[in-house]
Amino acid sequence: MHRHFEDELNNLKEQLLKMGSHVESSVGLAIKALLENKTSLLKEVHDLEQKINRDHMEVDEACVQLLARQSPLAADLRLVIAILKISTDLERMGDQAENIAFNAKEYLAGKPIKQLIDIPSMAEKVQVMVKEALDAFLRKDRELAKKILEKDDEVDALKDKVFHDLIERMAQAPDQIEQALNLILIARNLERIGDHATNIAEDVIFAVTGDDIRHGSNIEE
Repeated sequence: MHRHFEDELNNLKEQLLKMGSHVESSVGLAIKALLENKTSLLKEVHDLEQKINRDHMEVDEACVQLLARQSPLAADLRLVIAILKISTDLERMGDQAENIAFNAKEYLAGKPIKQLIDIPSMAEKVQVMVKEALDAFLRKDRELAKKILEKDDEVDALKDKVFHDLIERMAQAPDQIEQALNLILIARNLERIGDHATNIAEDVIFAVTGDDIRHGSNIEE
């Protein structure tokens, strides 16, 4: 019985990691389309979002079935709960990637702003957060998860700077307001992806240690 449970749990983890891979690809393609002016990539983002939605439903169903057939205790139960929550954050990342793709399409259809301000730096940090959040889950790495929490503050600071710089740009060049707004929306979606990566890091810490560090709770050393 225990061996069967372990096999089911490993299959569940593999399903989640497959979903995570689709999310990584979706976010990467949406950002690449914007930075490299490749609108041909935007349909791939939409197609991946559909896969991510299916992944989400499959992971949730697998969790429910596992809980119904088995009676996991302690660490195993925490892991299943964490997987349920992580799959929701991954699904929302897919939504944010599609939002970025939509605004990138709108932006690339118009006259580009000379510089993309700090959006490339912000996008790079967010992509690293997503990758490291999945790595932390795979390796049950509490320390890596803690580092992701720190990076979220860096992403938030960059988002604030992007907003400030673009608002100034709109004041100086009213003809660029629509383009600046597209970039502001992209920055906001990048920040939200970073927030979801942070949520995953918190869920990893919960699964590994049992510590619930949401809402500013301290992490024990």
